[in-house]
Amino acid sequence: MLEIEDGRVLLIHHWDTDGLCSAALLLDYFGRDDIDTWTPLLGTFYLLPEHIKMAQFYDHVIVCDMALPAENIREIAKNTRVTVIDHHHQDPIEEIEHINPVAHGASGDSYPSNTWVIKEHLSIPLSLKIILGYVGDREQKIMNNPPFWMQTQEYLEQEGIEFDDLLELVYRIDSSYKVGEREAVMKAPQQLREYETREDILANKEWAENLRKLEEKLEKVLSEPPEVVDGVQVKRLDTSYAIISQVTRKLAWGTGEDTVVVNTGFFPDQDQLYSRSNIVDMHKLIERAKKYGYNAGGKKDVIGAIIPKTDTERFLAETIEYIKENR
Repeated sequence: MLEIEDGRVLLIHHWDTDGLCSAALLLDYFGRDDIDTWTPLLGTFYLLPEHIKMAQFYDHVIVCDMALPAENIREIAKNTRVTVIDHHHQDPIEEIEHINPVAHGASGDSYPSNTWVIKEHLSIPLSLKIILGYVGDREQKIMNNPPFWMQTQEYLEQEGIEFDDLLELVYRIDSSYKVGEREAVMKAPQQLREYETREDILANKEWAENLRKLEEKLEKVLSEPPEVVDGVQVKRLDTSYAIISQVTRKLAWGTGEDTVVVNTGFFPDQDQLYSRSNIVDMHKLIERAKKYGYNAGGKKDVIGAIIPKTDTERFLAETIEYIKENR
């Protein structure tokens, strides 16, 4: 079982629904009101030196649903106890308590969300937040995972709602990070800790307004069709909204085609690249991106990377070529 120190505890969590629901589950499990929740700069999957120094002041740091660079984790662990609980593709970090079945060889299909890792590791009952974790990460693709789709259908029937109703909850929870409200993201685990029902989430007026703004932006972006390069859909964005993963999902899952999206408007000196495929295993491309020094991560069917602007076109072309070669 996962135990925490008596002193100061910091919970570093991802900013999406799975990360926020995972953090809420841990807060509820530990039953303490003095645990600090914190997320890195939105869109970045690494810690700056000042972030590492801040984390070292705590007695225990828990990293939740984020495959942070191993060197970041090891640096924090020089001064404090560190626990990582995750489900992303990564190498085990032997020096710390690393709870990640996928890193230790399990199939990603068996752990479609970090909420599921937490459920199994802590032996807690199925709840709305656990379901929202894997629906948030997989969306409609959870329908292709029979065990998880079966239990989701049972929940839907029990509650008298549709799958789209779950997706709406995910989009509301995601909305804070997508409009760039980092402080609201860090507050969300405490809010979700208190939310037990669909109605609780729907009652959050801030999330409802964020979602309205996002839907307007997405409608405009998706109204402009992507270009097709060697059979791969390529979409270019220039926005401060964190919508690259959602745009990629909608394009890839809406057409069934391999898709690459680049956003040049999120960071001043770096670009975001996100790619999804229904058939190509992205693990080798993720490792290649890391060797280039990019901050990159993902799962079997997805890669996300933050790239210096001078490298974007080269790595975009390399991504398209990788997809072509591995179909």
